[in-house]
Amino acid sequence: MALVGYGRVSTDRQNTQRQRDALNDAGCVRIFEEAISGRTGHTDRPELAKALDFMRDGDMLCVQEVDRLGRNLLDGLIMLSELFADGYAVKVLDGIAAGEHRERSLVLDIALALAEDRRRDISRKTKNGLEAARRSGKQLGRRPVVDDDKRRLILARRAEGESIRQIAAGVKVSIGVVHKTIIAHEGAS
Repeated sequence: MALVGYGRVSTDRQNTQRQRDALNDAGCVRIFEEAISGRTGHTDRPELAKALDFMRDGDMLCVQEVDRLGRNLLDGLIMLSELFADGYAVKVLDGIAAGEHRERSLVLDIALALAEDRRRDISRKTKNGLEAARRSGKQLGRRPVVDDDKRRLILARRAEGESIRQIAAGVKVSIGVVHKTIIAHEGAS
């Protein structure tokens, strides 16, 4: 029996290194990684599909935590049900669901529910913290891309009849930034 690793993050800005380290430490013969939403079914995840194709009889799909298979309770349960129905076994390295699984169990369901609850709690705390900072007058988030000089330049070029695409290339900002600047100006007028 061989372990075939699967690591997943939701966005390209995230990193699978922690998962990769755990999967390597577990002795996975190969590791497949991707940046894709956990809401995506197993047939629509290219790297997961490759991992499943790579597996032979008796091999196990190995993940660091069960929530790598699904974004929330429902998505995780659907993913596990589909994998088990297709004859795949899953090994979870960390969390309350750690162990080898060949069918759904209460412990897997609870682990997915706790992961969803943890994500919800983090989101709530983040929103509360941002709101508290705003109330205290702090400016949060990324700094604006368009300062007053760029705003004047964008609006002047637009007044001369240039397209949004031409303005974006000339001012070296995205088309979206140009569009948002023009809309904000028109809304203020």
